Amino acid sequence: MSKIIVKQAKKLKGKIRVPGDKSISHRAVMLGALAEGETVVNNFLMSGDCLATAECLRKMGIEILESRELKVESGKLVIKGKGLQGLSKPAGILDVGNSGTTIRILSGILAGQPFETTITGDDSIQKRPMRRIAEPLRRMGARVEGKGKGEDIYPPLLISGGKLRPIGYKLPMASAQVKSCVLLAGLFAEGETTVIEPAPSRDHTERMLSYLGVPLKRFKDQIALTGKVPFEGRDIDVPGDISSAAYFMVAGLLVPDSEIILREVGTNPTRTGILEVLHRMGANLEVVDEEILSGEPRANLKVKSQKLKVKSIEMGGELIPKIIDEIPILAVLATQAEGTTIIKDAKELRVKESDRIKTISTELRKMGAKIEEKEDGMIISGPVKLKGAAVQSYGDHRVAMSLVVAGLVAEGETIIEDTDCIETSFPGFEGILRNLS
Repeated sequence: MSKIIVKQAKKLKGKIRVPGDKSISHRAVMLGALAEGETVVNNFLMSGDCLATAECLRKMGIEILESRELKVESGKLVIKGKGLQGLSKPAGILDVGNSGTTIRILSGILAGQPFETTITGDDSIQKRPMRRIAEPLRRMGARVEGKGKGEDIYPPLLISGGKLRPIGYKLPMASAQVKSCVLLAGLFAEGETTVIEPAPSRDHTERMLSYLGVPLKRFKDQIALTGKVPFEGRDIDVPGDISSAAYFMVAGLLVPDSEIILREVGTNPTRTGILEVLHRMGANLEVVDEEILSGEPRANLKVKSQKLKVKSIEMGGELIPKIIDEIPILAVLATQAEGTTIIKDAKELRVKESDRIKTISTELRKMGAKIEEKEDGMIISGPVKLKGAAVQSYGDHRVAMSLVVAGLVAEGETIIEDTDCIETSFPGFEGILRNLS
């Protein structure tokens, strides 16, 4: 296992480009495989999670060429799509590695196939609840089986289908992964599949389906998709991942005498909760040069260090789905803000790559943070002077990177153990950080 050693930083300055958006990269390779003809994905995130998605599709007969094969440096995929009926039965088990996005969304595609597939992942994935996708897929006519004798089921999943029917499905909780799973299954059902959301969640799937020409309607809290309609492959330009940019936004705010420009970061309205929170906390952050490519908005972000002045802030309700991946780094920020920060309605964090409520609370307390753990969130009091310590990532990439940022403002030296996991979402993270220091 690798580790990262961080010392208190004096300043962070420079222009950087964060890797391609993880969520969009996953969806691009899945839909590119189902499209007819070639799809070229530029700025694809060449991380363990996204490459696991590509490998699963290769095992079902899809030809996918990567940057190294194309002899280009930047993240690029060329996907030879075979249409909605083009996948073939894999010779063995599909392994998603550590990617919850892959297993939940790809299961929607597998439910539409006229063959049986087993899909699983690492130890962490095998502890992730899957009833939330199994229930709607079963209603559509697929067979979905997994481990577990209680109310929930867990991977490995055995999935077979092929003759799906459209449904109207009301999500029990806001979840982009479950919504996407049902919509992609709907591609294989004759008629209109409708998903009703209790609160808005990230809409990359809907945007990409529309961009590729799939009949899709959005009104209020409902998304309706017409299935059995073939669509053509197109070039997809993936913006920088705002969840990855968040670590440098917070670092730029907290480390004295810092000024960072983050180039071409995705600013999808369902993902910009981090910007909303930072502005509410009085952050000095500018959004400039906005444009839309491949159906997704992007912009340059400018951040400067400053003393945060906020008496209290509460994050909950409909805001949570828009910041769910950024909560660990927002917890770090909250330790340095004046007043009490309350994070609630975020119980979903308990079933991520780690129990993120527990892990980030436990590790930041080792550094001197004042955090009270709640069932669905945290109460954080600040500001406090963090002190360097030996901390654990628990194999969770977002916890690992958040602790690195905490180490940048902590007195002394911080050692973050088990940092290989960072490669799942942010290859090159440490190198970019070193260039700014």
